Amino acid sequence: MEKIIEIDGKQVRFKSNGAVPLRYKAQFQRDFFKDLLGMGLVGLDFENMSQAEQIEAIQKIDFDLFYNIAWTFAKTADKTIPEPIEWLDGFDVFPIIEIVPQLQELLIASLMSKKN
Repeated sequence: MEKIIEIDGKQVRFKSNGAVPLRYKAQFQRDFFKDLLGMGLVGLDFENMSQAEQIEAIQKIDFDLFYNIAWTFAKTADKTIPEPIEWLDGFDVFPIIEIVPQLQELLIASLMSKKN
């Protein structure tokens, strides 16, 4: 699954596939699924939450893990992006409250199988 999100005026491609957990482990030496589930984002319905509820949910996020997961999805979509810190330095703003709901679909896709 692939998604393009505008961040700081740039079109950024994100992709979820079978390589994501291995790429994440190779880069960060952490378990992708454990970190993903530990953030508590999977299953939240951001579209039907009030802004206050969204902010409350986002306050519980380990931002280091979120940035790492976002970078892994971006690196999976575009092998030319730089290392995580350099990649994040390329944005003047990285609005988490806008990005989380848009990446949630990829987060869920990472855990689900396709139905035939």
